[in-house]
Amino acid sequence: MHAPARPLGREQQVASLAAAISAVTMVGVGLSLSIPLLALEMEQRGISNKWMGINTAVAGIATVVTAPFIPVLVRHVGTRALLILSIVVTAAALPAFKATDFSWWFPLRFAFGAALCALFAVSEFWINAVAPHHRRGLVMGIYATALSIGAASGPAILSYLGSSGWEPYLAGSALLCLGAIPVLLAGDGAPRIEHGGGRSILHFLRLSPLALLAALVFGAIETSILNFMPLYGIRLGLSEPSAALLLTTAVAGNIVFQIPLGLISDRMDRRTLLLLCAGFGALGSSILPFVAVDQIGFFVVVFLATGVVGSLYTVGLAYLGSSFHGADLAAANAAFVMFYSIGLIIGPPAAGFAMDAYNPYGFAFAITAMLGAYTLIAAASVATRGLRADPGAA
Repeated sequence: MHAPARPLGREQQVASLAAAISAVTMVGVGLSLSIPLLALEMEQRGISNKWMGINTAVAGIATVVTAPFIPVLVRHVGTRALLILSIVVTAAALPAFKATDFSWWFPLRFAFGAALCALFAVSEFWINAVAPHHRRGLVMGIYATALSIGAASGPAILSYLGSSGWEPYLAGSALLCLGAIPVLLAGDGAPRIEHGGGRSILHFLRLSPLALLAALVFGAIETSILNFMPLYGIRLGLSEPSAALLLTTAVAGNIVFQIPLGLISDRMDRRTLLLLCAGFGALGSSILPFVAVDQIGFFVVVFLATGVVGSLYTVGLAYLGSSFHGADLAAANAAFVMFYSIGLIIGPPAAGFAMDAYNPYGFAFAITAMLGAYTLIAAASVATRGLRADPGAA
């Protein structure tokens, strides 16, 4: 069973992929503006750190609850309609945060998180289903690069608009709505699910553990870096502008490496590439405490390590796309988003605890431990399944 209702011609295929990637890029801009905006709003309202954390965690809970229902929703509602509905919910929820008392933020955050889960799971299912087999890694690399650029644009817009007043909320909502335009223009290029589905998350974890665990590890590391990398630099003696540049360096590495490693994944066993990416990242993070912070080499290590590690998400998605089709692919993508969200929840507490225990180097060693554990799992998978055909290899 194939996901698209009928085979797409080359021009239709390109147009369909462009629509999905453009939509999720605009959504990325809106979200990257919205998430720090909500944190600043809670700070301005005098909400305690404890309640900030609890409210933010509700979005992760929503993802875990929503993910198993994504394939059924795609089948009954349709790919385009579900994607547009998800965008509308996120766009409507954002100004609602500003307009309501904090007690309402918990159901709002749940709806926001559920819509985000559906949004990313459906868009990644769309891209994976339509991408040509021999170029899937390249396509996912383009998607990840576009999303990263979009995510880097939101904070710049927020810094220009400021966090007070209605302007940033309306701007974020408008940017999210713009993501629906390419979807509306996509025509019949969106993939469909005619029947099937019903498999559990554990089914996909058993069949493709490396892909799902790549999402978890990347989510944990990405969030830890965004939260603690500037603080790590400051505690090592960097000025605030230099510490901010350190985070910019990490984001730049993530953008630059997506397409090259996506291309490489089209030409080799993707399990092996996941192993190499994790191993390289573990090596880079393990040597970071021993590199002088005031030397260019420190920034080079951050750029290379974060760039290669960022490709865990890209290669993991491409691996899923080569392994599953139709309803199974939609369910696998939903599981991928769910594991990524679990990583968002467990990563920062682990990194923060390590940083407190061994200040500040515990941060780098926590990243090393996460990547090291994944490297061992990947090595075991490659060793035990090496003689079997790898559906994730082109």
